[in-house]
This record gives sequence, C-alpha cells and structure tokens, in this order.
Amino acid sequence: MVESTRIVLASRPVGAPTPENFRIETTRLPAPAEGEVLLRTRYLSLDPYMRGRMSSAKSYAEPVEVGAVMVGATVAEVLESRAAALAKGDMVLSYSGWQTYDVVSARRVRKLDPETAPVSTALGVLGMPGFTAYAGLRKIGRLKPGETLVVAAATGPVGATVGQMAKIQGARTVGIAGGPRKVAYLNELGFDSALDHRAPDFVQQLTAAVPDGIDVYFENVGGAVADAVYPLLNTYARVPVCGLIANYNASGAAEGPDRLPAYYSRILTKSLTVRGFIQSEFVDELYPDFLREMGEWVTAGRVRYLEDVVDGLAAAPEAFIGMLEGRNFGKLVVKVAD
Repeated sequence: MVESTRIVLASRPVGAPTPENFRIETTRLPAPAEGEVLLRTRYLSLDPYMRGRMSSAKSYAEPVEVGAVMVGATVAEVLESRAAALAKGDMVLSYSGWQTYDVVSARRVRKLDPETAPVSTALGVLGMPGFTAYAGLRKIGRLKPGETLVVAAATGPVGATVGQMAKIQGARTVGIAGGPRKVAYLNELGFDSALDHRAPDFVQQLTAAVPDGIDVYFENVGGAVADAVYPLLNTYARVPVCGLIANYNASGAAEGPDRLPAYYSRILTKSLTVRGFIQSEFVDELYPDFLREMGEWVTAGRVRYLEDVVDGLAAAPEAFIGMLEGRNFGKLVVKVAD
C-alpha cells in the first residue's frame, strides 16, 4: 500500500478563501485492481474554477464535499499498471486532484507524449485552458480577419492563447492585464495594444486602443473591466463568457447601482451575442482539431505560453489564494514531484 499526502476542503470559504479552508492529510491507497493504475502526481493545475467548486451553491458541476480532496487536473507518472494500454513509466493526464498519489481506472486518463511538448503543457496551452480559448473563440467569437478583439486577464493561460489565436486569424488584438510586468509580456506576444486595468486613465486608454470599436470581447473577468468594455462593443459583437474572476470571492450582492438594465439595453440595441460556456460541451466536436492545430502552433512558436511554477503540494493553498488576487504570472502549476 502507498501512503498519499492530500489536501482536502476543511471548510467552505465566506468571501476570499483562507489557508484555514484547507487541511493536509495522509491516507493509504489500495493496490490497483484489474484495469487500474497507480499514479504519482508530478504536476497539479490550479485554476479559477476551483473557487466555485469550494462553494455549495448550485453550479454546472457538483461541489467538493467538506473533507474531500480538492479537485484538479494532474500530470502523473504510472508507477504500477494493471491495464494493457499503459505501462510503468508512462506519463498521463488525470484528474486526481490535490494529492501525491492516486489509484484510478485506466479509462479515466489520457496518455501523453513527452517528445511532443513538455508534459506540463497538458495542464495549460495544450490542455483545458488552451481548449477553452480555442472553443470559445471558434464557436462563439467567430472572429473574422480585420475585426478587433479584446481579452481580459490576457496573460493567463486562456487570455494569452485567445490573443495569439486572434493574431493568427488576422484580427487586431487588445489585451488587458494588471501591472507593468504583465503589460510588457503582452507586448512581447505581439498584441496590438496592451493595457493595465489598474491605470487611472484605463478607460481612456481602452477607448483610444479601439478606434473602430470592439467586435469580440472574450470575457474572463467581469467587474470594472467589463464596465469599461461594454460601451465600446460594436453592433453584432460577440461576447464568449468564459469566467468572471472579479466576482468569485463575492459573498453578497455587488455594491453600487444596479447596472443590469443598462447591460440588457445594450444587448438589445447593439444586437449582441453574449454566450456563457463550459469548455466540456465542445470536447466531442473540437478536441481532436484542437490538439492537432494548437500542437502545430506551439511547435512552430506561433503560440507561446508562460508557466508560473510553485514547488511542493503544501504550497498549493497559498498559491491558489494568490491566483484569485491576480498574483500569478502565467499558467499556475504546482510541481508536486520530480
């Protein structure tokens, strides 16, 4: 039997998560049965959606139960296999969550090829975040050459991929991020304009950056950034709503006036398409195309990626809390083991 260290949900947060909402435990795992594999976690993905899973509020997925392992995608090494399709030493994408070892059915993992790309990219540009960007832009954004795209949280794994895809498709791209360092990185990626939403004249900068208005706004943030963007949307603009990280830690109604009537009025008068989506709804239709096309772009250097790697499973709670505050720079990954 293998002893696994795991991080469980100790209590549901009210507002922003705190370290007290997490607890480290150890548990013994059984040997794999027929058709199962024993995995050692190498990398753990930390993503904003996990905040929603910490809440008991009704959502598109079941919440993590108090006392259960925190959810999350992982890249893992097969230590023992009782499945014909996998061998000891294979690297796989799994959903083992915040723990060092796991025993799962071989049908629940996907084998990775370390020769194609670093295996950690299966948690980022060649994984769920990259596919979120790909599916949202393809199916909802429907971007055309010469149009203007604006994306918030633009140095994150979704936003950065959206912006670079838009450049490949011949669009004008405007990226919004927080702080000079992130803005400089957007310029390195080739965004036509990179803006700091913390700047006192951010609204004026955004207006100047989109002289022909905005045709696609890829929504990752909500909040004040969305308030600045919506008045600049063109007639028939499309808004794929991927995330609303500015609201994830909210524990009550937003302060200030009710802006919903103004949003609805703008949706009506500008004939906007505002469509929320969860990437999993497009997997059957688009995932093979995504792996092929995004793999080619990454290999050719047309889509670049940045990883923010923290060491050790014990560092996951503080890193996750920091991500919700915008402290990460790139795709946040925990290196669990060498």
